Amino acid sequence: MAKKIAVLVSGGGTNLQALIDYQQVNGDCPYEIAVVISDHKDAFALERAAKAGIPTAITSPYAVMGAEVAKAATRDEKRTAVSDKVLELCEQYEICGIVQAGWLTVLAGKIIDKYADKIINLHPALLPKFGGVGMWGHHVHEAVLAAGEKESGCTIHLVNGECDGGKILIQKKVPVMPGDDPDSLYARIAPQEHEAIVEGACMLVRDFV
Repeated sequence: MAKKIAVLVSGGGTNLQALIDYQQVNGDCPYEIAVVISDHKDAFALERAAKAGIPTAITSPYAVMGAEVAKAATRDEKRTAVSDKVLELCEQYEICGIVQAGWLTVLAGKIIDKYADKIINLHPALLPKFGGVGMWGHHVHEAVLAAGEKESGCTIHLVNGECDGGKILIQKKVPVMPGDDPDSLYARIAPQEHEAIVEGACMLVRDFV
């Protein structure tokens, strides 16, 4: 029987789409996406989930804390409030494992202990290089190019509460080509991300939950 996972998103959801597509065409898919959770209310990933008939939830600081409280809250307070809401939703949907697919909030607090070794994250670079706070999306690709790297790629790792920390499970590499800009480098990495996120979700439910 497929195990229930939650997919956490913040943006367009192309990696979520890869997970949905795999689930829809593979009868022996080991995971079932039970809920898609976004920390941004306008994330297009929510539309992808709705189109696939998957329940969604919004856990932005404003949605979780209320506008006035969120405005005055510190970054850590926001992270904890969002994380606690994600935990509540995961318990509600009886989630076995969590997949961060372009999720920007660093999880903190009780959820890290409750789902220890049961949360994976996709990072658009070859960790431990180019990780940490502020290293997401095109910021990562810009940093890779500025450093003169000869290769880049993506990483699937376990989440441990440290930004982009945790055991590395999967890495896929691509060359950095002369004349690359962040867009062209991303275009080369994106298909590898789609493969890696599916491999990671399958590994998560088979080996860790």
